[in-house]
Amino acid sequence: MLDCLGQRCPLPVIALARRLPDLPVGAVLRVLADDPAAAVDIPAWCRMRGQEFLTAVDGPGYDVRRTR
Repeated sequence: MLDCLGQRCPLPVIALARRLPDLPVGAVLRVLADDPAAAVDIPAWCRMRGQEFLTAVDGPGYDVRRTR
């Protein structure tokens, strides 16, 4: 889990980009982010970087699977 609550754009995406390479391929990282821009930025980052955006969850959180 990556806690980015209270951080504004682009900090949650930057934290995601730094943390995901530390995880094994196939791992799921939940990013907690309450910045409204995260709902757009995190899925867009996943598309650009070839990672899998799984879902937005209550909390607010976003699940991302490392694919490579």
